[in-house]
Amino acid sequence: MDWREIEKKAVGLNIKHPDRYAKTDLIKTIQRAEGNFDCFQTPQNSACNQSNCCWRSDCLQ
Repeated sequence: MDWREIEKKAVGLNIKHPDRYAKTDLIKTIQRAEGNFDCFQTPQNSACNQSNCCWRSDCLQ
């Protein structure tokens, strides 16, 4: 997902000033806002079982 798509998703979740976040931090904030684990690019991602996560392909790279 590119930066514009991430920002748009953040704005849709009423996250203020998404342009002030680093990409990883913004994605984790979005994950929390959606009620999910904020696990993007953390050590446990190699054992990820979140197959429906929209960040999965970026995260596992």
